[in-house]
Amino acid sequence: MKKKKRVILITDGDESAKEAVKSVAQSLNCHLIMESGGNPTKVTGQQLIKLIKDAEKEPILVLFDDCGFPEEGYGETALMEVVASSDINVLGAIAVASQSFSHEWTRVDVSIDKNGVITEYGVDKDGIMDTEIGRIRGDTVYVLDQLSLPFIVGIGDIGKMGGRDSVKLGAPITKQAVELILERSGNQ
Repeated sequence: MKKKKRVILITDGDESAKEAVKSVAQSLNCHLIMESGGNPTKVTGQQLIKLIKDAEKEPILVLFDDCGFPEEGYGETALMEVVASSDINVLGAIAVASQSFSHEWTRVDVSIDKNGVITEYGVDKDGIMDTEIGRIRGDTVYVLDQLSLPFIVGIGDIGKMGGRDSVKLGAPITKQAVELILERSGNQ
């Protein structure tokens, strides 16, 4: 029986996110699928599944971005195809907050604010704790609630958060989110 590839889904893909997640992947010895970065994601779910299956190391970090497209956009369509693949074991997702005009939201198990504090509350794009418990607003989060994902961590805008998640600092909030998913999944 073929072993399923271990994957962490990340709902952001702009240049800041790509550079921050690349830094995190290097520091945690993960594989990053760079082809799915972009605003929006331009590769299909089937193309991503092939890239994931061909990856030489795990866990694999995969970026998905809708570029603010309301409801189900390109990134979310690709994300759903990846999750549906029988060759993939999704360890969890990092749901990235944004100032979504369509007010899309998703539930999160926990969030990490810009100071690295784990909270039951959601966070906004700047990584500031929100008033709602267990949910965040974002662009590419619409489908997460429709999927059976084991663990979802909410964070602010990757690589930004007022400089607190800067690549120069090693993207510490994004790194903490990846580490938390690995810890919760038993894949440290």
